[in-house]
Amino acid sequence: MPALPSWLIDPLWDQFAALLPERPVYDPRHPLGCHRRRIDDRIVFDKLIQVLRFGCSYEAIADAACSATTIRNRRDEWLAAGVFARLKTIALDSYDRIVGLVLDDIAVDGCITKAPGGGEVAGPSPVDRRKQGMKRSLLVEGYGIPLGRVLAGANRHDSPLLAPTLDCLDELGPLPERITVHLDSGYDSGKTRDLLTGRGLHGKIAVKGLKAPVQASGRWHVERTNSWHNAFNKLQRCYERRERVIDAFFDLADAVITVHALIRRACTTHRWDTRPAHRR
Repeated sequence: MPALPSWLIDPLWDQFAALLPERPVYDPRHPLGCHRRRIDDRIVFDKLIQVLRFGCSYEAIADAACSATTIRNRRDEWLAAGVFARLKTIALDSYDRIVGLVLDDIAVDGCITKAPGGGEVAGPSPVDRRKQGMKRSLLVEGYGIPLGRVLAGANRHDSPLLAPTLDCLDELGPLPERITVHLDSGYDSGKTRDLLTGRGLHGKIAVKGLKAPVQASGRWHVERTNSWHNAFNKLQRCYERRERVIDAFFDLADAVITVHALIRRACTTHRWDTRPAHRR
């Protein structure tokens, strides 16, 4: 069973392959001019997608076609070349060009997940008997497309992570004149309001003490995107220890989410040869 349907993976791979540097099939440094063939990049890409989706270890997903060492080495090679971050940026730009980002309404929220192996962005979780956990402060636009994130230990409060999360807006270019930021009651403080005012943003913050359904606003988009991220078991229970590797998997997941939303919404307005038969 594939990790994700081919109509979603194939366009991702086409763009991913275009970003990869040229590499010979055989290692030219071999004294006899021959060596084992280099494992095809598509095989390693599919393995990384399966690791992301199922959350299994590299050893568990390795087989005769590709070893766990090859997966790790190729992952680090692509990470050093910035391929994952560029893939996410291209997917976001494509969505903005075809569908359009809703940037006048954005939402920010934190989400705590498990990090049993500890690492650079892990800390004692206040909701899991102080076991190692990770918090992501996520920024999304009005439909729920992820725009950026900040990773921290699970013991960090949401409010101090708001400023670095909003810094992700600087990478998006021209912004609307009036932007409304939807936040939950964890951000209900004068410090948060001063921060938003200083950045020229309008805050719609849930008030402490009132039930969430009474004051539910645009925050449900970020809640839905958090559930999309948690559908990738690698992000829900992360054993990676290095922050840059975790960021790479988040960039890959963001690209999957963005392209899926792009294809799903463009199905009603555009036609192309490989368009899926049904909106999923």
